[in-house]
Amino acid sequence: MPASFEINETTITQKIDDPWLKGKGIELLVKRDDLLHPLINGNKWRKLKYNLIQMQSQNKTELLTFGGAFSNHIHACAAAGKMFGLTTHGIIRGPNLDQSNPTIQFAQQCGMQLHVVNRIEYKLRSDAQYLADLRTKFPNAYFLAEGGTNTYAIQGCAELAQSLPKHDYLICPTGSGGTLAGLIEGSNVTTQIIGIAVLKQAQYLIEEVRKLSAKARSQTNWQLLCDFHGGGYGKFTPELWAFCQHMSTTHNLPLEPIYSGKMLYALWQLIEQDYFPFGSKIIAVHTGGLQGLEGLKYRKLI
Repeated sequence: MPASFEINETTITQKIDDPWLKGKGIELLVKRDDLLHPLINGNKWRKLKYNLIQMQSQNKTELLTFGGAFSNHIHACAAAGKMFGLTTHGIIRGPNLDQSNPTIQFAQQCGMQLHVVNRIEYKLRSDAQYLADLRTKFPNAYFLAEGGTNTYAIQGCAELAQSLPKHDYLICPTGSGGTLAGLIEGSNVTTQIIGIAVLKQAQYLIEEVRKLSAKARSQTNWQLLCDFHGGGYGKFTPELWAFCQHMSTTHNLPLEPIYSGKMLYALWQLIEQDYFPFGSKIIAVHTGGLQGLEGLKYRKLI
């Protein structure tokens, strides 16, 4: 096991120069966390960092986690395993393991041991007895929840907020709530923080964020917007995908339509509605996940 788990965390903050934004009096910067590392990037590294340190402090030599077949989290954990010389296990939601799936292929190339389970068993991934049984089976493993969100994940995401230039609004995509909670923890109380829920009926995440962040429980400078999910998790409209392609060609900003693309498209609509006061400085966090484009191509969704 390595003495330390480190990558270079310096990434650019890209200004989006657009006449339409200028007309609205908006300065928009994108924190390019997709450029953190070729394989372990975005919020996945932020969440993993302190979990790996915690794993080491517990003298665990293996990492076990959960995810779907196209999961960015599984991809990042597998890459971290290869990079840092760790044995990794992925409990994959089945019922079958598609060996042609690019995310699965990558995880296997990194040496991750994949354990496919049916959907009924996968639903037990937070069940105490199920986890106790798994711990008996994998005694040397550090267990990390699906998506990587827990207390230790918050520390890494808080560091991201602390690294940013001055701004009025901070916006991020929200899947499990960990990144949003970390940004609230790491931000000044004068900053307005907005999460864009990427899944349907995500109001329950408001309580999850409060559980993860003491500041979220006591401060009112944040909100989760739940009306921009585009049909649900993993779903997106032709208009959203066209927007992603436009941002890539016009502003050299690569996006996928599941997380960061969905968030920026929502931001565009909010700016159109004059949601932000004239003169606002906004930072949008690109949380990575571009590996997911290969999976969308594989499924002929793009």
